Amino acid sequence: QRNEYIFTLMGEESPGVLVGLRYAPDKLHFLFWSQERAGGWQSRVTFPNVSLSDSRWHTLVLAVSGQSFSLTVDCSVPKDVVVETPFPASLSVRRASFYLGNRRRRKGLFTGLLRQLVLLPGADATPRMCHGLNFKVATLSVPSVLQDVPAKAVSNEVLKYPYETDMKVTLGARPRCSKQEKAQFWFNASQRGLYLCNGSTWLSMLEVQPRLDYVEEHQKLVTNSETMGIEVFSIPRLGLFAATANRLTPPGSAIYRWTDGKFVHYQNIPTHQAQSWKYFTIGKKIFLAVANFEQNERGQEFSVIFKWSRRKAKFLAYQRISTHSARDWEAFVIQGEAFLAVVNHREGNNHNIDSVIYRWNPRTGLFETNQTIPTSGAYDWEFFTIGPYSFLAVANTFNGTSTRIYSHIYIWLRGSFQLFQSILTFGAADWEVFHIGDRVFLAVANSHSYDSGMPAPSNFYAINSSIYELNITAQMFVKFQDLLTYSALDWEFFSVGDDSFLVVANSFDGFTFSVNSIIYRWQGYEGFVAAHQLPTVGCRDWEAFHTTEGSFLLYSSAKEPLSKVLKLKTT
Repeated sequence: QRNEYIFTLMGEESPGVLVGLRYAPDKLHFLFWSQERAGGWQSRVTFPNVSLSDSRWHTLVLAVSGQSFSLTVDCSVPKDVVVETPFPASLSVRRASFYLGNRRRRKGLFTGLLRQLVLLPGADATPRMCHGLNFKVATLSVPSVLQDVPAKAVSNEVLKYPYETDMKVTLGARPRCSKQEKAQFWFNASQRGLYLCNGSTWLSMLEVQPRLDYVEEHQKLVTNSETMGIEVFSIPRLGLFAATANRLTPPGSAIYRWTDGKFVHYQNIPTHQAQSWKYFTIGKKIFLAVANFEQNERGQEFSVIFKWSRRKAKFLAYQRISTHSARDWEAFVIQGEAFLAVVNHREGNNHNIDSVIYRWNPRTGLFETNQTIPTSGAYDWEFFTIGPYSFLAVANTFNGTSTRIYSHIYIWLRGSFQLFQSILTFGAADWEVFHIGDRVFLAVANSHSYDSGMPAPSNFYAINSSIYELNITAQMFVKFQDLLTYSALDWEFFSVGDDSFLVVANSFDGFTFSVNSIIYRWQGYEGFVAAHQLPTVGCRDWEAFHTTEGSFLLYSSAKEPLSKVLKLKTT
């Protein structure tokens, strides 16, 4: 029922309190002497609703900086007060003394027990005091920060660390936002949102990042025939499109346009057992290249580059290029020049043939042969850059006798691609490069293990696919993680909010084409961990895309004329 002083700092001949902490019923007052005006006067900062008279030990942490004062009781949510009169930038303690539990007189004696009183210069000690999972157990222990030899100040100047005490971040449930909490922050841990109090309401300062919760079927896309590959792309002012590479020659492949939240048929294009599409632009020109696996009705084997006609609003044949069971196109730019690389899978029964890189000739407006690279039953090209360097990785699948062969990574040097690194793969069908932070990864999809000169394994198709990470010091990709896959044909990397994912196209487990494809979530130290199983049938390709309606995955089936759009549901 009275005021009691926990401590005071008083001058030898002055009755005034230079610095003090006083406990009143349900209140705590911090006192200090301000000398900004003639003669000076005592200022008081009050922390209401502080109840300590319950016959228990309590730990108080008081942080002071300028006009900001913060009190933390028993490591709970801090009470923050901002006042007009700042704590003095300098305070003379010449011929002054500390008094513990009193103010140099009987009146106001502290009647409780005081175990420790520690003054730390400059910073808010709360993070160093309140780090135990069970604070009450450690109430009477001496925190390690208090066991160190105290720092000796070089002068009487009061150190200021406004970044710690001026900007307070409150955790937990939604706190009150009033004038007293103005300019304070609240971090919503469940939704990972940071909010600022403007004196009446909490304002969002950082966008709450969504997290992947589950995946649901959004659309069944009936296709012309089985689909070997898909390409999702955007045309300026027209929106989102998807091209399907379909197996049967009549009616060929198709292009779909995203309309009212669904893909709607837009255009048919004649193809010959198409394997994949590649969308690219050169200046204002828009192109779409198809990799044809079989000959046309005249016995000619061509893959075709189509060009978008703005007048007719559709793709028209632009250039035919002689290919050999083409599997994939890759488009890229190096030092301002446009290139197009085709993967030739085989010529007749010969799988060891050249794949070709073409360079765009701006004078003729055509692609011309620039370089040939020997490949073995190749399936995929993957172009990527790291700093100023350009790379091209080829997925070699079969050399005529074995799928246990080396796939290669090439680097662009002195006007051509030169061998950079060889990696042992097993029927490699796809490379996928991706970045997480400043780390660079390269994932290979291994489809099956076969060697005519080796005993047959128990299952040709249950095989590890591997993820490699670039080691800057060694200047090479080193294995980071193996993941069990079932005749994997494609990897697709995508992100939801701050989270990173890989989805694999599992196509066949040795017994059935109805195999679950898996979404793996990046878990940092643990690498990629299986997060979702997706029922698929002969899954051949994955594409991730985003629209105003949300984030989606599109997969193609090489065993039925039905592809599916899956929506990523987030929280």
